Parts: sequence; structure tokens; C-alpha cells
Amino acid sequence: MKKLNYFEKIIQPFESAPNQTPPTSLWGFYAFYLKQVKGPLIALFIVGFFTAILEIVLFKYIGEIVDIIQAVKNPAELFEKHASTFIWMMAVIVLIRPAVSLIHDILMNQVLTTNFTSLIRWQQHNHLIKQSLNFFHSNFSGGIASRVMSTGQSIRNSVLMLTDSMWRVTIYAVTTVVLFVELNVWLALPMLVWIVAYILLLRYFLPKTRERSHQSAKARSRLMGHIVDSYSNILTLKLFAHSDRESAKTHEHMRHQTDMALYSTRLVTALDFSLTVLNSLLIACTIIVSLLLWQNALITAGAIAFTLSLVIRINTMSTWVMKVVNAIFEDIGSVQDGIKIMTAKHDITDHPNAHTLSVTEGAIAFDHIHFSYHADKPIYQDLSLTIAAGEKVALVGPSGGGKTTLVNLLLRLYEVQQGQITIDGQAIETVTQESLRSNIGVVAQDTALFHCSIRDNILYGNPNATDDRIKAVLTQTKALEFVQDLVDQYGNKGLDAIVGENGVKLSGGQRQRIAIARVLLKNGPILVLDEATSALDSESEAVIQEHLEALMAGKTVIAIAHRLSTIAKMDRLVVIDGGKVIETGTHDDLVAQNGLYATLWQYQQNQ
Repeated sequence: MKKLNYFEKIIQPFESAPNQTPPTSLWGFYAFYLKQVKGPLIALFIVGFFTAILEIVLFKYIGEIVDIIQAVKNPAELFEKHASTFIWMMAVIVLIRPAVSLIHDILMNQVLTTNFTSLIRWQQHNHLIKQSLNFFHSNFSGGIASRVMSTGQSIRNSVLMLTDSMWRVTIYAVTTVVLFVELNVWLALPMLVWIVAYILLLRYFLPKTRERSHQSAKARSRLMGHIVDSYSNILTLKLFAHSDRESAKTHEHMRHQTDMALYSTRLVTALDFSLTVLNSLLIACTIIVSLLLWQNALITAGAIAFTLSLVIRINTMSTWVMKVVNAIFEDIGSVQDGIKIMTAKHDITDHPNAHTLSVTEGAIAFDHIHFSYHADKPIYQDLSLTIAAGEKVALVGPSGGGKTTLVNLLLRLYEVQQGQITIDGQAIETVTQESLRSNIGVVAQDTALFHCSIRDNILYGNPNATDDRIKAVLTQTKALEFVQDLVDQYGNKGLDAIVGENGVKLSGGQRQRIAIARVLLKNGPILVLDEATSALDSESEAVIQEHLEALMAGKTVIAIAHRLSTIAKMDRLVVIDGGKVIETGTHDDLVAQNGLYATLWQYQQNQ
């Protein structure tokens, strides 16, 4: 079995995709992936030809054996006179047919089925993971994941069924007609009429099947997205006691998906019945024509045996082919549903000549920037802000004023429409996104943890860090004690404990400490703190603030906090409201100005 490893390496499932976005047309989309595996597909094409020929040969042998038996008057002389014929038949049946079948199975199972699917999924995932934040905000994450899994499988299924099954059936039908003509041209007539009727049947039903399959796939994808969304927000669902309301929504989506599926299967029922009638007529007409020809001594009994065996086989095969064709169009419908997502161009890309960001000091400049999420609702219009190297700046202002948006623009999670953002004089659009973000450590208000161990979550800050270094940053964030006490449902302890989806098994404060530890480990020259301690109690916040101050030493810092006491000691406070910088200065300066900051400060002090 190990010898099969060679064939399993013919297609490399983790090859990078050609440096382009897949075409948006259905056939162009297919071709984008097929040309990467054209060698194995051509081989399967050739093997399919020989597989079909060999199967027809078996039925031909039945007719020949019947004729030989009828011609032999003395049974004792059967093998003496026809030994070479039988030996050749046995060689084809016992040696050649299994060999061709083995090659076919290797191509299907070892070469194509698994690796081709993984290749498509891998390349689609790599394309999607480079999409902008806005792309993921605009699409169901469950729907995206569903399409990644289903599109690869559907492309594989439809291509292999078409290349293997449909091609083989075509060869089967053409060869059958040729052999029937050789026996007697009248014998081929029912078969020719059947082929024409079969094609007309396909032409009528298949376009309808394709469209209905597409609608069914869209309904299924929407249902999947809704269900994943419900599970992802299960706490909200329970807190607001809307289980019945959510079930009603799910029922609506599921009802629609069921209706679309039934709408599609009605065609299948009509098609199956029509095909059964057509096949029955083929068998009946072939029997009548065969008997008439035999009655007039135009064909032998062996020819009748061969003809009827082949027609009955075609009857069975045509029903199977129709199911295959339906399956192909269901898969094509699934692929069509995924094309829009999979071919979406990247909103934010690296410039062809992008260089690696080199941060020597950490000076940041927002130079006359304009930005809006929607054209009619600008967030920033001609905003300028300079942050000196090593300066600690806090962004202050009412909720919705654009503070977090400014940080997102610095990280190039969104693209400014006008103006420029620079770090040490380097425009961020001229450097690679990876190098930009690797130099900026971020502790966000929305703490995101992966469904993996504490260790793996913290190692996102620095994949090469040792356990000793991990424990050091956990100590700094007052998290080591609770981490050491963690035990998950699988019995993993401490750093190996699984935190659950998005860290659900940890408290809000614990999640935030892990997030801070992760950034401590990253140790980037620029630090962004977006409500970094908002989930901590006052005592823990005071302790961690000390460690954050040590962490901020020598770094350029941008901090966002609604709790003004946490940022009052920053070098400079920048008050943003309505997308504009309306005040700037130290805490004492702004309180003395008696402006918006002073109002916010006084309000919080009174509370």
C-alpha cells in the first residue's frame, strides 16, 4: 500500500494559486482550477475510454460464446477447436480489465479525489483570508466557511463525474451503435432513435435543473449562515429570551430551503418517469427488431444475446447517468452560489513594489485624510494629526466619534479615500501589510481568542517564544495564577487548557489579560490600546496599568479609553468629535480650556 504514496504526491494540495483572482464566469472559474490538474484529468479521460470499451467487449463475448456453442456439434471438441479464443477472452477478463480498473481507481482515489478538493479549498481560503475587514463584516462567516467547504467538493464531484462517468457513457453509446450497425443496420435504428430522444430529454430538463439547483444551493447557504449566526450569538439569544422568535426565523429559512429542494426534485421525478418510458420503448423495439432479423436469418442467436444484454445494460446505465447529470447540475448550482464570494477582488492589496516597513523611531502622521464607510456619511474630512516618535497620545471623545476608525486606518484595515498616513516618513500603502501590522501591537476592546490552548493564543504575539517567556508576560498581567489553575474538559491543564470558541470559558477580565499578555510578547515599537483595561476591576486595572507603563517605555503609543482617569497621565490628549480634532493638549491644559474634554472629565468625576 505504501507504493501508492507516489501517486498521492502527483497533485500537491497546498500549491499556491496563480497570482490572479479566479474569473467570475462559471466556465472560467472551473478552468482556473482544472488547468492545475490537467495531466491527471487527461489520464482519467483516456482510462475512461478503455474502461468503456472493455465493458462492451464483455457483452460481445457473451454473443460469441452463444454462437460458438451453437456451432459446435460435439461438446467434447469445444475447447479443442476454440481454446485460443477462450484463452484470449480470459486474458482480457482476468488480466487486462483488472489492470485498467486499478489504474482508474488510483487516478480517482489516490490522485484526484482528495488532493484536488484540498487544492481548491486551500487556494480559496488563501484568497479569502487576504480580504479586507469590510468583506468579512459584509458576509456571514458561517456562509463563507460553508462555501469554502462545498465549492471545492462540488467542483471535484462535477468534474470527475463528467470526465469519468459521462465520457465513459458517451464512448459506450457510440461504440454500441457502431457494433449494432456491423451486425445489421436495422438493429441500430432503435438505438439511434433512443439517443436522439435521450438528448432532447436532457436539453429540456437540464437547464431547468441547473437553475433550480442554483436556487436550492443559495437557500441552503443562507440557512447555514443563519444557523451559524444563531449559535455564535447563543448568549444574546438566551439573555433576551427570544428562543421562540429565533426558532421562527430558522423555521422560515428552513422552510424556504425545503421548498427550493422540493421545487428541484419535482423535475427529477418527471425526468425519471420520462426516462423509464423511453428505456422501456428501447428494449421493446430492440426485441422486436432482433426477432424479425433472426427470423429472416439476418443475425444469429448470439447477436440477439449480445444486443439485448447491451440494451438492458444501457437501460440501467441511462438511469444512472440521469442521476449523475442531476448531481452534476446540483454541484454546478453550488459552485455558482460560491463564485461571487470566491472571485471577489481584494479591497486592500500590497503595491507590486511594496517594501518592508522599517520602524526606527515610530513617528506617525495622518496628513489631510478623508474617509467614510458610506459616501453620504463622511467620518473624516481633511483630518491631520502628528504623533512624535515615542509620544504617548490618548484619543478621547464621545462614542462614534471615529477614534477606533483612526486606529483601523493606521493598521490599514480600511483604506483612506484621500490623504496619506505615514510611519517614519513611509506611506503605509507603500509597505507590505504584514510588515505594517507586525510593528504595531494592539489590545482591542473586543478581545478575540481562538478555540485553542492558552499557549497557542499567546504565541500569536511571537511564535518563537519559550514557555518561560510566556509565563513572564502572564506574570506581568497578573494572569499566571488563574492560568495555572485552568483545566479543560479534555483534562488539559495550565498553558495547554483549551479556552473555547472566542475564549468563552474565560471571564471578560481573564480574556483581556491574555490579550494584553499576547501584545507584551509581540513587543512592537508602536502600541495601540483600545479600551485595554475596560474589562478589569479597579484593583487589577491599577496593577496592570503599572505594567502597561513599563511596556509603553520607548514606544509610540495611541490609547483609547472612555474611562478618562486611565489616560490622564499621557503625554498628550487628542479630543475627536464628529471626525475632527477639536482639542489637543495635556490633561491639565484641556481641563483649563473648559471645553468638551473638561465636560467629560467633570461628568465622570461626579459619578
